[in-house]
Amino acid sequence: MARLSSRSNVHLIEPVHYVDMVRLMRRSKIILTDSGGIQEEGPALGRPVLVMRDVTERPEAVATGVVSLVGTDPDVIAGQVARLLGDHVYYRQRARPVFPYGDGSAAPRIKDAIVEWAQ
Repeated sequence: MARLSSRSNVHLIEPVHYVDMVRLMRRSKIILTDSGGIQEEGPALGRPVLVMRDVTERPEAVATGVVSLVGTDPDVIAGQVARLLGDHVYYRQRARPVFPYGDGSAAPRIKDAIVEWAQ
């Protein structure tokens, strides 16, 4: 808190509800997280996601190239942030919407399968 609270480009806030979190992620340039849920949401929003963990349960996201495992070393994390902010070509490659968990139309397909099975 002491190191970050005086920075004008850092906002330290209380936990927020889901809709507010999505709004904040949409307004961000880069998403840094250790949250599994945010690893799922971030790629769809077209923001590069840096996962501050050594492993993830969401390898599909990493495979897209939008999400990267950067570990917990502050120098590595800072280096990745600097690269994204300083290399516009690299940023554009990483800042694209991807949907590693499906196309969002599973419900209609499930409904059709149930209707077909029930006939």
